Amino acid sequence: MSDVTCKTGLTESEKSKLFWASFLALTAAGVGFVFRVMIPKLWSNEFEISLAEVGGLTGAALWPIAITMVLFSLLVDKIGYKVSMFCAFALQALSVVLTVMAKSYDAMWYACFFAGLGHGVVEAVINPLCASIYREQKSKMLNILHASWPAGIVIGGLAYYFMIQESVAWDAAKWIFWIMLIPVAIYAILFAMCHKFPVDERVEANVSNSDMLKEFGGLGAGLAITFLFYELSNQLGFNFGDTHLTISIIVGIVGGTAFGFAVGSKGKWLFFILCLIMIPLATAEIATDGWIQTLMQPVLGTKYSQLAIVCSAGIMMILRFFAGVPLKYMSPPALLLLSSVFSIIGLFALSSVSGAGIFVAFTFYAVGQTFYWPTVLGFVAEQFPKGGAMTLNTVSAMGLLTVGIFGFPFLGAVQDSYNAKTVIAQQPALIEQAKAGNLPALEVEAKVEADVKVEESAEGKEAEVAAEVKVEKAEAPAIYTQKSFFSVKYDSVNVAEAKKYITDEAALEKLDAQLQKTGQSSLKVAAVLPGIMAIAFILMIIYYKSIGGYKPVVLEGGGDNKHDDPEGEPIPGVEL
Repeated sequence: MSDVTCKTGLTESEKSKLFWASFLALTAAGVGFVFRVMIPKLWSNEFEISLAEVGGLTGAALWPIAITMVLFSLLVDKIGYKVSMFCAFALQALSVVLTVMAKSYDAMWYACFFAGLGHGVVEAVINPLCASIYREQKSKMLNILHASWPAGIVIGGLAYYFMIQESVAWDAAKWIFWIMLIPVAIYAILFAMCHKFPVDERVEANVSNSDMLKEFGGLGAGLAITFLFYELSNQLGFNFGDTHLTISIIVGIVGGTAFGFAVGSKGKWLFFILCLIMIPLATAEIATDGWIQTLMQPVLGTKYSQLAIVCSAGIMMILRFFAGVPLKYMSPPALLLLSSVFSIIGLFALSSVSGAGIFVAFTFYAVGQTFYWPTVLGFVAEQFPKGGAMTLNTVSAMGLLTVGIFGFPFLGAVQDSYNAKTVIAQQPALIEQAKAGNLPALEVEAKVEADVKVEESAEGKEAEVAAEVKVEKAEAPAIYTQKSFFSVKYDSVNVAEAKKYITDEAALEKLDAQLQKTGQSSLKVAAVLPGIMAIAFILMIIYYKSIGGYKPVVLEGGGDNKHDDPEGEPIPGVEL
């Protein structure tokens, strides 16, 4: 039977098969992601690389996602959903094989890079596919679809925790990546069995490619070009220093202006604002996770600290399956406002509570971040159907790009600044010495070969090396530096090196205790991000009230879908 796109609708069985195949594709990406999060020390030991270089491997699996999503959005309507998903299958399967076989840092980098490309293709396809299948309940079904991401994290996290010993070497642990091939193989088989696919709502309504690009417009293009240029120039090794963002913005303005004139449209202001909102949203959802896991260590213990991300993902997975319940009573902007309030409460509580109270605060935080990403996708799909895959995938790509450009550096700068203030307050004399460059050199122990004795034996000559310990002087480390975050200067102190100069045990214990409180209290700054989002969503709610209420945009000629019913159809294949 030949593969066809269907204008008259799909059967429930066909919808279910496509939905769950898409679900498994993103689940596989989640499994691979959590494995890479949990093994940095193993890669560091295996390839004899620094943790910064390990971060480069993790990044190689992340930044291609956003770029592939934007670029593949231009192809998916031309080559079709099935061919696109076979591309994703090939890339994800290749990444697993290369990961297991890698014998060097470079080989592992390519394994991670292909994983990122595969993940990007998956996202570029399944989001518009889901929106095309369930046109009357886009926000609800995109939330359920994106329950697959935390599901993959839960599955992969628990598998790693129970199957891999903490002290195991990479050679003994790498087999676990084969688990990722299970959902990859199943979704490939399911897509191979599918012969009918929905027509994209934009295509069915005869919205041309030029009209799709007009929806995107100069504003959307300018923002996308800015962040794509920033990330690609960074990956290609162009060093613009403190002017990197400024140059990227200039390139974005020029490119966006040219694009706007070429398509004859500035784009939609609301879409542009939603793309901007993805900056604090992605930071609040993704970048704060690293801090949260560290914060949970005193409660869970070092052995169980990895379960923090699994716990958060479990809450997210369960709640996303029931996104239709709140969407029955409120619009997507209202749900996003409610999520922002939960995030604000959770982050403020985490900044001050201790003991078991952290679990309660952590739950608020996890609930808050649950509906962010898929609800924004549903919002965009409902309000900008003319934009098709382009607008839907671009808003998600903006979040993924900016979390690396702004999110992680911002929170890192906040942490650095707070730690520096603590050390400066408790050890002012030490910091003054560091500023003046008058720190004494530290004494370090070094093992050196003292003498070599060669003895004859039946097997031949054997060398005995006797080692002795000598005390040498090491160069004084740079404890204090002044750094900048997008031209905003702040103090930074190398806490680990500073501690080496503190000989008073009581003072050291006092500093450690205060630093733990400082790290926790700095989460108040992170709470500003959902605060900004809350203001934006309140303004959107007011705007929609002024025009008669929130209503999804339905394209003329868009089939039978004339209204939005968030409770409409059940989850495919599931009785609720």
